[in-house]
Amino acid sequence: MRAVTILLDGVAYGMILFIISVGLTVTMGLMRVVNLAHGAFAMLGGYVATALTLKGVPFLVSCLLAGAAAGAAGALAEVTVFRPLYRKAELQHVLLTIGLCFIAIAALTLFAGSTPLPAIVPDWLDRMVDIGYRSYPLYRLFLIGVGAVMALGVWLIMERTLFGAKLRAAVDDAQMARAVGINVSRLFFLTFTGGCALAGFGAAVGAGIMPLEPFYALRYLVYFLIVVAVGGMGSFRGSLAAALLIGVVGTAGRYIVPQFGGFLLYLLVFGLLLWRPNGLLPPKSAA
Repeated sequence: MRAVTILLDGVAYGMILFIISVGLTVTMGLMRVVNLAHGAFAMLGGYVATALTLKGVPFLVSCLLAGAAAGAAGALAEVTVFRPLYRKAELQHVLLTIGLCFIAIAALTLFAGSTPLPAIVPDWLDRMVDIGYRSYPLYRLFLIGVGAVMALGVWLIMERTLFGAKLRAAVDDAQMARAVGINVSRLFFLTFTGGCALAGFGAAVGAGIMPLEPFYALRYLVYFLIVVAVGGMGSFRGSLAAALLIGVVGTAGRYIVPQFGGFLLYLLVFGLLLWRPNGLLPPKSAA
């Protein structure tokens, strides 16, 4: 039964990675913007949620407000910083966004201190429930449920709505999209804002598994990039599969061989990218 516990823990961790990384899947895979500051927007949301919860705001309301705060920051950054980058080379994307990441880290350290924040889990989630063979934390089951709902929602929006169709058209040929009346700038603005909001919400709701501290944006950045690369650039199904795989393998490594857990995860990623360089489930155009 230990395997079931590892699987559940890994899926809970993977769902958080997916919620945070799906915005990066959009910006890197669809909008072609290398946003290494994505973790900074997630970190902002996590800090906002913790501050609100400590002031007595209900946990779920705090998480939603955290997503809104991260989305607002993303909206401001899209207009002032990222929009001029859309037609620039990838190296300029990397240099500017990693600079933003360091600025965010310095600002949070200045205003919130360098001490990691406590994980805020409400009383109604901070308990054990019987799952048949043992008791299991309700909080982790909650994360699995939230992740599943978010994954379904993002998939429906991107694959079954006019908004998703317009976004794919704008990415494939922005000039033609404008010619048929699509407001590409507004479309990218809404998409980038939504991705940042999801990142902030994911960091807030998943702070019990991925603790918040000033270097959060850099500490977990490699995992967010792995999810995008291993899943397939611009593939939502691939990002979900990659996040779950990373979550389960990383968790299993920590349980079974803690001294080599991280090594095994990166070895797996190396092998997967050699086997499928376009990702596990790349978009049809990249397959």
